[in-house]
Amino acid sequence: MSKVISNIKLGDGFYLMDTDAKENVEVGQFYMVRGWGEYPLLSRPISVFDINENGVRFLYKVVGKGTEILASLKGGDDVTLQGPYGKSFPMPEGNELTFVGGGVGIAPLYYAAKVFKKQNPDLKIKIYLGFTEEGKHEELFKDLDAEIIIKIGGFITDIVDYENDKLIYTCGPKIMMEKVYRNASAAGGEVYVSMEERMGCGVGACLSCTCKTTEGNKRVCKDGPVFKAEEVFFDE
Repeated sequence: MSKVISNIKLGDGFYLMDTDAKENVEVGQFYMVRGWGEYPLLSRPISVFDINENGVRFLYKVVGKGTEILASLKGGDDVTLQGPYGKSFPMPEGNELTFVGGGVGIAPLYYAAKVFKKQNPDLKIKIYLGFTEEGKHEELFKDLDAEIIIKIGGFITDIVDYENDKLIYTCGPKIMMEKVYRNASAAGGEVYVSMEERMGCGVGACLSCTCKTTEGNKRVCKDGPVFKAEEVFFDE
């Protein structure tokens, strides 16, 4: 059991929750988060936004009963965290990396950019962020040593520089990630996606988060959530 340190409303349904959980977390990993008793039955998979001196931080959006309950938690409240789970984004081999995030899919990108820049100070990072409306969540990325490009409304995929952004890590709505992959691959780029699926256990036992890949069915929680885009967005 962990404690909530703070749980701040940012706008557009987004909240930033700080906890006292002290864990070693790889970029792109997630926790099964629970702030209630028996109902809802399932915990909610939420990506790690960052880790600071206090502990693990989560950026999430209220989209249903579970996240609605999480949004009601205050400093000092108990929160159950199971994890971290999942495979991480690979460390880029070159010196240029682009992130594309849409909606709540922006959550795992901050920590990834922060860690990769620390590991390779010469890494040039560009981050495209798409939101439906303005809010404080935009400000969260401003302290990164990266070029931040924000689009409010419309399609973030329309402004990505596919001719020059040759390595892209993306997370967000499936239709957005597929468009990023199609456009990038047509321009000779490489794309990794972080898949978002409903999950029951987080450890691969319940098979509720199975997705089709070129190598057969894979579990997003155990085999992912990070995959090469060509493995999951393929013509059947």
